[in-house]
Amino acid sequence: MPVWINGELLPDSEARISVFDHGLVVGDGVFETVKVASGQPFALTRHLARLSASAVGLGLPAPDLDQISSGVAAVVGAYPGMALARLRITVTAGLAPLGSERGNSSLTAVIALAEQRPPTDVVDVAVVPWTRNERGAVTGLKTISYAENVRALAYAAERGAAEAIFANTAGNLCEGTGTNIFVVRGGRLVTPPLSAGCLAGVTRALVIEWAGVAEEDVPIGALAAADEAFLTGTTRDVQPIRKVNGSLLPVAPGPVTRKVADAFGMRAAESPDP
Repeated sequence: MPVWINGELLPDSEARISVFDHGLVVGDGVFETVKVASGQPFALTRHLARLSASAVGLGLPAPDLDQISSGVAAVVGAYPGMALARLRITVTAGLAPLGSERGNSSLTAVIALAEQRPPTDVVDVAVVPWTRNERGAVTGLKTISYAENVRALAYAAERGAAEAIFANTAGNLCEGTGTNIFVVRGGRLVTPPLSAGCLAGVTRALVIEWAGVAEEDVPIGALAAADEAFLTGTTRDVQPIRKVNGSLLPVAPGPVTRKVADAFGMRAAESPDP
């Protein structure tokens, strides 16, 4: 199965990066996940813009987005007939010494694609005991340093949940390991602001634009007491939350969640690159 690396399409058996790549050694890089439905990447322009912003925010040069766009087309074109897929674009700092300092290498860019299962109708979540730092050096950047998310997701899975939810250091709701979160309280739909430390999700932004959502700080305890709640993410779209820490929410999906999901589906169908 072909993989694109630095402008070259290769069989995955021949795809190689150096063991000295700074992305491998210290996780120095950024990435994007793009949904591909029936051969069509969704919201690619927004994903590429965030890829570039994350790279610059990490102190890396902006990647060549035209080259990466060509790579996306090459990889997607190599997988005809796949109904639903996950496209991964990874950009690292390239070759560097065995330490935190960077070298003078050019960036390493990799694009790969794999089949994606449709999301489940509802999802159970668990709040983890660790916090996101809303003032951290990489806050708001989509970096490849995901060990914290791996640990949190394993914690959630041990408790029968499929997504882990973080508070921030102020005790407010922040985000999931790969999702943004929305809650309905007293008929109002709200989501944490970016100042809470969450990633500026592409699906999050579209839901805010298309559904009219208030951005405000939400105490972490309000999640379990919500009337409704849902996650958003590239591979989930709008996914209702059924349980929080093992306790059922009143309804999933609730009327607000259903309305948002319907609106998202309708608007997303109008254009593959909104």
